[in-house]
Amino acid sequence: MKITGLDRIEKVKMTMEGAKDVLKQVPLSKNDGAPNFSFRVFTILPGGHTPYHTHSVEHMNYVIEGEGAVVDEAGREHPVKKGEFVLVLPDEKHQYKNASATEPMVMICAVPKEYE
Repeated sequence: MKITGLDRIEKVKMTMEGAKDVLKQVPLSKNDGAPNFSFRVFTILPGGHTPYHTHSVEHMNYVIEGEGAVVDEAGREHPVKKGEFVLVLPDEKHQYKNASATEPMVMICAVPKEYE
């Protein structure tokens, strides 16, 4: 068993091409013995965004703070806010954006452990 909190997990700046002002934390992963999933937490700073990208596995996301948008394959923005879930299917192009000028958007991203 592992118990931790985000206040004890280092925030690392995301350097993936296309990312702007995004911090990543990994509170639970295969490194902790998780047999199936990894939990990553992304803090998207005001005006920031993740890369517009695809990946071969599903991502299950939950917004824990703030609000912003998810950009779909057609380039349409779908508003998301605290308390909402988003399922991104394998090979579905997407991007998360924080439209706030003052508040971060924080989200949990669960992925199969092999992806982390």
